Amino acid sequence: MIKAIFIDIDGTLRNSERELSIKTIDTIKKVTENGILVILCSGRPRKYTEKISRECFASKYIITSSGGNIFDYEQNKVLYINKMDKEAIIKLYEIANPTDVRFIMNVGEGRVVNKVKHPDQEIKLGEDIKSFVYNNDVVQCTIADSDFDKIKNLIPKIEQVENVEIKNRHKSLLDIKFKDDKTIFCDIANIDCNKGTAIKKLLEILNIKKEETIAIGDDNNDLSMFEQVGYKVAVANAIDIVKEKADEITLSNDDDGVAVFLEKLIH
Repeated sequence: MIKAIFIDIDGTLRNSERELSIKTIDTIKKVTENGILVILCSGRPRKYTEKISRECFASKYIITSSGGNIFDYEQNKVLYINKMDKEAIIKLYEIANPTDVRFIMNVGEGRVVNKVKHPDQEIKLGEDIKSFVYNNDVVQCTIADSDFDKIKNLIPKIEQVENVEIKNRHKSLLDIKFKDDKTIFCDIANIDCNKGTAIKKLLEILNIKKEETIAIGDDNNDLSMFEQVGYKVAVANAIDIVKEKADEITLSNDDDGVAVFLEKLIH
């Protein structure tokens, strides 16, 4: 019997317009009414992930910042946190900031940034980077810009920073066929931080067995989810390696792939 389903948000749950379809919302609501936990897993920060989770009537548990944080938003309780290496954050900032890209730090429920783009979601860094880092627990950093080459050229330097690694990147940085006009980004966290590690922690807390779980994803950072669940599902728009690792491929995120799979599960 399935007890928990872990679902990626961007590129999986939401469509290409970053919207939740009515069908997706209604289906997740039915799944939860059947006693199955639907747990959203994202590289996004806590506040954002909670908003999406509430909108689609998913579980109170969310996995955020590429596995850096597990949060119970009904109890307002952090269940797990993987704090980034502080010296690594400072080095990353010193690499990225002079190039004028956005440098984003996931802290607490939101984001602290060098350049504000979303005032409702972000706070501008108002102090020396070292002072901020040593007084706060950062779980993930992101570099982002509309300039593909600018981000691509930073990657070799980022990969030289010790104790951290790139956890997720815009699909175009893996395969040029995915290049579009959207923001190019790289998410960076501790080496031992990923969605799969967080899933394993949460399953231990909830006393749920691996064979009682499913994961649905589309991108490179969803592969670690696949390692910790009993059944693996890829949406049709997933990158090739995710589809290769999946037990099943559902329709794309633009064709309600998540809802289509979940409907089969409860009928």
